Amino acid sequence: MNTTYRLCARVSLFALFLAIPLSSHTEGQTTSQAPKRVMVLHAARLLDIEAGKIIAPGEIIVEDERIAEVGASVRHPQGAEVVNLGESTLMPGLIDAHVHLFLHPGAEDLQTVEESVPQRTITATLAARDDLMAGFTAERDMGTEGAGSADTAVRNAINRGEIPGPRMRISGNAIDILGGHEDANHFNPEQHVLSNATYANNAAELVAVIRQQVKEGADFIKIYETGRDSLHDGQFSTPFQYTEAELRAAVEEAARTGRRVGVHATGEPGAGYAARAGVASVDHAFQLSDETMRVMHEKGIFAVPTFTIIEYFADHAASPAQAAREREMLEFHAREFRKQLAAGVPMAVGSDVGPFPHGTQARELVLMVKYGMTPLAALQAGLLNGAKLLGWQDQIGTLKPGYMADVIAVPGNPLDDISVVGKVSFVMKGGVVYRDGRQ
Repeated sequence: MNTTYRLCARVSLFALFLAIPLSSHTEGQTTSQAPKRVMVLHAARLLDIEAGKIIAPGEIIVEDERIAEVGASVRHPQGAEVVNLGESTLMPGLIDAHVHLFLHPGAEDLQTVEESVPQRTITATLAARDDLMAGFTAERDMGTEGAGSADTAVRNAINRGEIPGPRMRISGNAIDILGGHEDANHFNPEQHVLSNATYANNAAELVAVIRQQVKEGADFIKIYETGRDSLHDGQFSTPFQYTEAELRAAVEEAARTGRRVGVHATGEPGAGYAARAGVASVDHAFQLSDETMRVMHEKGIFAVPTFTIIEYFADHAASPAQAAREREMLEFHAREFRKQLAAGVPMAVGSDVGPFPHGTQARELVLMVKYGMTPLAALQAGLLNGAKLLGWQDQIGTLKPGYMADVIAVPGNPLDDISVVGKVSFVMKGGVVYRDGRQ
């Protein structure tokens, strides 16, 4: 398949037309304005994600970094560049609410010990590029896994137009207790191998760590609340790490500066503590009690299932026994997921990409459909709920006038065949074309 990657003809044009960071403002602007750059995107279909329907044909006018008009037929302003995408469907850029830019396939604990932070930052820039080229125009990085606030530099470089990548919400190092889920528990203690997260052992330490992370550029806070997990004879168990009161202190401190908390929480009682404390998302959510599901439904707290990572581990296990354990966990998670859907738990899409190859995480949408969602519901979870979880619900996630021009094209109709989201042929972010599949 001949696909052309267009990172812009020149660095100067790249910097000029790259989307302005959504969380920032521009100072010192002059009153004179350059002429607007206008493009018209045309394809056989367009996904109206809010109405839940396909418009045929579909057209979009893009003026600079924003959408100006959407419909079956739009005006074609004089001088506009027309991009004909043929038998494709135009849809909003994809959103992954759980990624790890600083990880790659392989032994996770060893790469965080053996690879320097500069080396891992280079890995992260390549991962960001791969995700963008796969159609993911916005992401939430759920912890650098021991690389501190290096994700601040990656996010800022993307925002300045120095490197290609999605719009990023970042958390820096995640937060964990001594001996917790991400601590280096199986290494020789005398070697003093560092944790992949930052220690906080009580409410006061949580507040102190959050303040440090905000200082270093974090957009939100990532906390490990449970782990490690076990599943025996169908019974799932996982120890909690923070009490409800401690988590509430973290949520309140984050909120003081307009930030929110996402937790790694696979089961009870930790997931319940997190929900009652008012977190923004419960990531993984293998098992939720009836009461926790009720609270999440009532408060609008998103579950982020992360099926793809488990499937990948099962398919790439070191032994048949390990593969069997991973598949048992995946089947358990799928059964619980169907209960959560029935209970009305809000869903967002996050893949946990990093331990499996970046740019392949559209598989998460396929698995969410396989395990109980309709294609439309999965896409709405990914786009509308994903935008809301990232705090950009008035900027991205749907194709409408005034929103950022984050647009992708896929073959066929994603409401009929969700797998087409893994075959992205055209990627635009903020009015800049990064992958060109025009016909």
